[in-house]
Amino acid sequence: MTAVSFRALFLVFTFYAMSSCSSDNSELPKSNAALSQKIVDYTYNSSEIETMNLINTYRVSIGLNSLAKINYISLKSEEHDNYMIINNVVDHNDFIVRSESIMNVLGAKSVSENIAYNYNTSQSVLNAWLASPEHKKNIEGNYTHFGIAIRMDPVTGKKYYTNIFAKI
Repeated sequence: MTAVSFRALFLVFTFYAMSSCSSDNSELPKSNAALSQKIVDYTYNSSEIETMNLINTYRVSIGLNSLAKINYISLKSEEHDNYMIINNVVDHNDFIVRSESIMNVLGAKSVSENIAYNYNTSQSVLNAWLASPEHKKNIEGNYTHFGIAIRMDPVTGKKYYTNIFAKI
């Protein structure tokens, strides 16, 4: 897939997820205490923690709020990394399904996603995302929470990244 068509497809998915999806649940969680009932077990590796810290440091440096991590979002990110590894692809397939799940389970009002492939460090993937207007827009977006998963392909040794942002 060419870079232009990939970006166009990404824009369509992002626009759809941010503008046309909304939760049907009238009793949305209003606090972190309510969200804690939705927490699932997720063990963060050092790269994931470092990447989240770098994203929050960047956000705060430009006057934005830091984001709270939610294990459920990281679990959805991990599922997508595993999908990409198994299928040997780098794409946003099933983003709508992931975003609707996050909206339904957590009461999120909007969701966006960044993916990356084959970066060796947290700083290098953040630099790449910030150099991309659409990825940067997600990092700088009006969000309150996020999750991330970084998984290594056991065959190639290359890392896959999925970072999902949500406004709750």
